[in-house]
Amino acid sequence: MATQILYQKVAEDIKKNILSGTYEVGTLIPTENDLEKKYDVSKITVRKAVELLVAEGYLVKKSGIGTRVISNNLFNKLSKAKSYSSIVNEQGTLTKDILQITAVNSDDTPLKDRFKNQNIIFIKRLYRLDNEPFIIVEHYLPNINLQNQAEKLSYQSLYKFLQDNGKEPYKFKDAFSVTDLSKDDQKLLQTKAKTALKRIRYGYNDIGDLIEYTVSIYDSNKFPYEIEYEV
Repeated sequence: MATQILYQKVAEDIKKNILSGTYEVGTLIPTENDLEKKYDVSKITVRKAVELLVAEGYLVKKSGIGTRVISNNLFNKLSKAKSYSSIVNEQGTLTKDILQITAVNSDDTPLKDRFKNQNIIFIKRLYRLDNEPFIIVEHYLPNINLQNQAEKLSYQSLYKFLQDNGKEPYKFKDAFSVTDLSKDDQKLLQTKAKTALKRIRYGYNDIGDLIEYTVSIYDSNKFPYEIEYEV
C-alpha cells in the first residue's frame, strides 16, 4: 500500500510540473535515473508513476528517445475516450501560438443573447501540427478578470486557467458542422480549401452556468478528426 501511495505522489508532482509549464508539451521529462534521484525512490516506483501518466494521456514513451509530454490539459480522462489532442500529439508535435487576448463587450460576441453588455475575455490561438497551421481556436470566457493573467495562457491549458479563476468545468457539449472558410482563415491556415470542420464547445460548471464558449476551425485534410473509445 505504501508503494502505491509513493508512486501516486511522484505522478502527481510530475503532473503539477506539466500543468504549470515546467515540463512543456512536446518536451521530454527527466530520465528515469534523474527522477529516481530527484524523488529518492526506486526505478519501479518511477516507472509506475510514468505509466500512470501515460494512461491518463499526459505522457507518451518513445523507445530510444525518452518520455515526452503530449498534453497539459487538466482533464484528459473525462471518459474512456482518448481525446483528439492526445491522438494528434502521438502522431506529431502540436504547438500553439496566441494571436490575440483582449476583453470585449458581449454584444459583439456569439454570447450576446446570454450575457447582456458584459465583458467577455476573447482569446484567439493558432495551433500548429509539426509547425504547419492546423486549427484556429477562438475562446470566449465570461466573468473573468484578465488583469495580470495573460502571460499564464502562454503555457497553461485553458482548463487549468479556468480552474485558477474559480471556474471548474463540470460538463461539456460539442456541436460539429461544416463551415465556409473566409479569406483570412484560408491565409491563416495556409490552405486553398473553401470549407473546413467547425466545432463549437460549450463548457458548464456544476450549477449549469456557461463558463466557456469555444469555436475551433480544423484543417482536417492535415489530420482527420478522430476519437478513440475503449469498450
